[in-house]
Amino acid sequence: MSQSITRQNFDEWMMPVYAPASFIPVRGEGSTLWDQQGKDYIDFAGGIAVNALGHANPDLRKALEEQAAKFWHTGNGYTNEPILRLAKQLIDATFADKVFFCNSGAEANEVALKLARKYAHDNFGPNKSGIVAFKNAFHGRTLFTVSAGGQPAYSQDFAPLPPQISHAIYNDLQSASELINENTCAVIVEPMQGEGGVVPADPTFLQGLRELCDRHNAVLIFDEVQTGVGRTGELYAYMHYGITPDVLSTAKALGGGFPIGAMLTTDKFSKVMVVGTHGTTYGGNPLAGAVAGRVMEIINTPEVLNGVKQRHAWFVERLNKINQKHQLFSEVRGLGLLIGCVLQPEYSGKAKLILQAAAQEGLMMLIAGANVVRFAPALIVSEAEVQKGLDRFERACERFLAGEQS
Repeated sequence: MSQSITRQNFDEWMMPVYAPASFIPVRGEGSTLWDQQGKDYIDFAGGIAVNALGHANPDLRKALEEQAAKFWHTGNGYTNEPILRLAKQLIDATFADKVFFCNSGAEANEVALKLARKYAHDNFGPNKSGIVAFKNAFHGRTLFTVSAGGQPAYSQDFAPLPPQISHAIYNDLQSASELINENTCAVIVEPMQGEGGVVPADPTFLQGLRELCDRHNAVLIFDEVQTGVGRTGELYAYMHYGITPDVLSTAKALGGGFPIGAMLTTDKFSKVMVVGTHGTTYGGNPLAGAVAGRVMEIINTPEVLNGVKQRHAWFVERLNKINQKHQLFSEVRGLGLLIGCVLQPEYSGKAKLILQAAAQEGLMMLIAGANVVRFAPALIVSEAEVQKGLDRFERACERFLAGEQS
């Protein structure tokens, strides 16, 4: 007989690096989840922008089950058909000539930064090692990527950190230009900061970074872990801006919930990564390749990408109506289905209280820092689910405001 599991078991058995919700989801379908007690939740968190096609998607289940009946893993002494097909899909759909597969966004950013340093060292000498990133960025939790991320709270306890990483102000080209020089090997930037507050980049800012990197022979890396695979209404956000990076990292939605990450680049840069320079045991396994290939087939279509833009309009229209009534937010911002509501100054630091009120109302959502509530639902969330979820969100806002006034 299986053991009964409760939320308390997390506190007893798990390393306390998370503070999960008080309920445990056990079943999902589309954009609805049910907990152990049978209560339903509309899912606007999307597994942190991962579950792009919702829960228990029948097409993804079929792809996984078909491959699971064949073989699961061989290691990278051998290649496999599903991952090669996925590589060709990504190459055909983007600027890239070559792909490296891994298991997460952090790993994709790790190899992107390693590639940039190796390219610079091979072509310009050992002094060209500087990396310019941005304040409030998030690039992962490895020591290298957490150092590139511009949030000291995530890195300061793990010093000494990898050296020669500096941080400019996001959307401030002058700040970046003061740091980018002949010793810069890479600039890493999110086209829209996700964890940093759902802040879209200004087109002139990204264009300026492209020009600075060209001038100083630095590799321009776009971290599209959160913005990629249809999230902004384009397959990748660089397409929204019309600015092409040298290297792109992708993960999260790429597997629709199955762990996979990838780094995309051109022949010019990929050729420095020869046999033995990098690797991963699980990266590029056939299970991930089969599922992600089906994800790409579904999402990289006009129907789904245009549908993201339509759903953005549903969200923003309703959120603005809610805000007109309650005056809780100073701004609603974002692209596609990555949307942030910025709290008014008088509610500063209280985004998590709204998150908790939402859970009580049967809504799963996210925060992006202490001052922004964030939505990253499935790209195919239905209009009925959007309205039902936003009804619950409005009640959560009312619950929060009533608590503030009591």
